[in-house]
Amino acid sequence: MSRPAESVAGVILAAGEARRFGAQKLLAPLNGRALVQHVIGAANASSLSDVVLVVGADADRIVRIAMGRARVVRNPDYATGQASSLQAGLRAFADNVHAAVVLLGDMPGITPALIDELIATQRETGAPAVISRWKGHRTPPALLHRDLWPAARALAGDVGMREVLMGRDDVVEVEVTTSLGALDDVDTQEDHARLRRDMPRAPSH
Repeated sequence: MSRPAESVAGVILAAGEARRFGAQKLLAPLNGRALVQHVIGAANASSLSDVVLVVGADADRIVRIAMGRARVVRNPDYATGQASSLQAGLRAFADNVHAAVVLLGDMPGITPALIDELIATQRETGAPAVISRWKGHRTPPALLHRDLWPAARALAGDVGMREVLMGRDDVVEVEVTTSLGALDDVDTQEDHARLRRDMPRAPSH
């Protein structure tokens, strides 16, 4: 009898205060939807077994636009930085979840195909972590096997999985091509304006 595939869930980090943007960037419009809805939609349409949306700043406004099967986790400690939101998301998963794909809410070019490619690569390689590579750099989204979660729980401050994965030689990378999406994030109004100009219109996830 073949061994059942391990369950992989997704955590969308959407708790930041967006100070550089000057407003709540996750609610900024892009192709007819709020920025974060693009990421939620991609996660919902992927093969993830569960999807958790971690909210903090402007939580009530973001919760109102959550869609589909994404369930909300509120992080009361969001002001301490990204580490607390990652930890809140990981705590929300059942014991049968063996890995988590960590997604940022300000990367609207994430696609279901990319999420599924991260999952497939981990299953093929058995690597404890699979991370995206975009324009020559490692970047979220990244898959973290449960074996790495204790290291994630030990983080503090405004840090994420980069600190968990730094220096490890067993991390596998997925080269992100246009067929898998685009991983430009939105930090400023200028970033948003550029994406609104350049991002192709596509059907809803």
